[in-house]
Amino acid sequence: MTPSEALPPCSVLLLAGGQGRRMGGRDKGLITWRNKPFIEHLYGLVRPLTDDVIVSCNRNCEQYARYADQLVEDEQQDFPGPYAGIRAGLAVARHDYLLVIPCDMPLLDREILDGLRQSAATSGTPVMVRQGEQWEPLLCCIPTCHAQVFEQHWREGQRSPRRTLAELRAVGLQCEADDPRLANLNTPDLLTEIKA
Repeated sequence: MTPSEALPPCSVLLLAGGQGRRMGGRDKGLITWRNKPFIEHLYGLVRPLTDDVIVSCNRNCEQYARYADQLVEDEQQDFPGPYAGIRAGLAVARHDYLLVIPCDMPLLDREILDGLRQSAATSGTPVMVRQGEQWEPLLCCIPTCHAQVFEQHWREGQRSPRRTLAELRAVGLQCEADDPRLANLNTPDLLTEIKA
């Protein structure tokens, strides 16, 4: 049994619902890098972990469907942000934990994902990656029993995942400040610069 198989089952949410402003409005999840769209890199990483891959997207649903067991879209059409995607993912997740991953981090590896799952299972609380002193609230693992908290906060106008996670006493999975696995390839310059 591999370390991943020994962990409790999880659903995986790939966040691909943004406007891609820093990419000139391009749909980031479908940007080609190393001959494959970002979403395909991440799908290949998470597919062995779960039978429940959820993709949050607001356009190009037909293309994203091939990388998902479930698609979720925002209720509002004005790109309300990642909180909406997390809320939607928690509402449909089939397992007790939801592993949340932004679509512009194609260098992620199994070690980080297993670390998030292990910490969440051990602590019983949400876990966020902490890169040096910087929190990464969109790279996290959330026990799905907290779905109602996210729903309530959403109705109250909360749009910061980090604030809700902090209220739920999220713990950190510590990584080095310059960990290359956590590179956000969210600008044209970074896309060109990070080739390795």
